[in-house]
Amino acid sequence: MEARGLGEITINPVRKLFMTAGAKRVSDKAAIELARIIEDKTRLVAVEAEKLSAHAGRKTVMKRDIRLAKKILEG
Repeated sequence: MEARGLGEITINPVRKLFMTAGAKRVSDKAAIELARIIEDKTRLVAVEAEKLSAHAGRKTVMKRDIRLAKKILEG
């Protein structure tokens, strides 16, 4: 089975997230799917945060950009 998710996130850390949530066992397909979801949502936040930092005239994305991007995307 595939050792990675869709891109950057490997399935082992995702499995650990499931375990901390109380899961006893996690299929590879479930871990891969959650990795894809995490990556998609993370990418959206990163893109929005970059827009915010550029709007503020900065090249560096700051913690506050991430937090504001999250708020904006949550609606």
